[in-house]
Amino acid sequence: MLELRKSKTLSYLLLSATLFSSVAFAKESVEKTSHNLTADQVYQGIKTNLETNLYALPPRVQGHYAIRQFRMTGEAKYANGSLIDLLTIAERQAYYSCNLDKPGFIKSESKIEADKLGSGPRAIARKEAIAPYPNFMLYSDVLLRYASRVDEFGFTGPCHDLMIKTLKNANLEPALTDKKMIKAWAAQLINYVYWAKQVGVGDYYEAYKKAFINTYPDSNDAKLKKSQYKNKVYGMTHFIFSASEYYQHPVDPKEYQWILEYFENNIDRILTDTTEDIITEVGISFLITGNGDNPVVAKVKKHVIAAYDPKLMMIPSPHGKAELSSGEHRNVLAMMLLDWPETLHKGPYLNNISSTKKYLPKLVKPKASMNDAKSH
Repeated sequence: MLELRKSKTLSYLLLSATLFSSVAFAKESVEKTSHNLTADQVYQGIKTNLETNLYALPPRVQGHYAIRQFRMTGEAKYANGSLIDLLTIAERQAYYSCNLDKPGFIKSESKIEADKLGSGPRAIARKEAIAPYPNFMLYSDVLLRYASRVDEFGFTGPCHDLMIKTLKNANLEPALTDKKMIKAWAAQLINYVYWAKQVGVGDYYEAYKKAFINTYPDSNDAKLKKSQYKNKVYGMTHFIFSASEYYQHPVDPKEYQWILEYFENNIDRILTDTTEDIITEVGISFLITGNGDNPVVAKVKKHVIAAYDPKLMMIPSPHGKAELSSGEHRNVLAMMLLDWPETLHKGPYLNNISSTKKYLPKLVKPKASMNDAKSH
């Protein structure tokens, strides 16, 4: 089986040599190409495209891909890409966490983070939503994001105690349960909820779940515009993904039956009114909860395979753009959907992998609980 996979991958690598230079980073819209490819052929095409061009992508994107591939395959080679991510975030955590007690730092950095949201319609809505919570972006999208990632790799980062103290003193519940906030970015908020619990600074789950359901009652679905419907479904998938610690282990479906039943009952609208990213996540939600035989999965796979463009060797954006740096998320999700493993892999715990252990940043320390973790 391994030799067969190698043979298939090699054939796609040879094919890619004639295609990638002109299409891998094309930003213009392209006309969709129909095909009759199998799920495995689509998987191999996307994988070859991404891995051939991986080092041309930003470190954040390299890390995102490598982490997910490690959790799908357990292959140590993907730990090296994850190390790039750790090196980047450890340095950033050092800057943010170690300056939290500096007068004016939280206020000034929070404003910088808010300004990064941009100026489009969605960005404007998000800026309006966070206006009552001026420090929220720093607490959530910086401190919680970096701390949780370092934790997932089996470490604590620089100035950990100061960061934890700061986050414990910051009550995030008003922001997390604000309807305007939920309507602006539901999926991100449930990520923050789980990250806060993961690093031990607050348990906001029940409050957020209640606020989410109150914001998006099913009885109001007919009134939702496409943008808000996408936000609702995207948020629902992230309840499940966050509970899996982002594809590290299966999730008990009991707590999330309300979500799975909703997806099953509304799959036709989901396929029509949302994007390939969200549609794929709906399919993965069934796989990660042990419901791979649900008819929704087959419908989603059919849709995702049809969305693949063999000339581009990727699934382009909803606007038809083929750009790997922004499309990696959509395409690695498709890979996961089309080749879901029997076993998921935790980590990678970089201190327990020989190829990464000697290159760890000095800014992090292995967690005590990692001392007994098995090497991969």
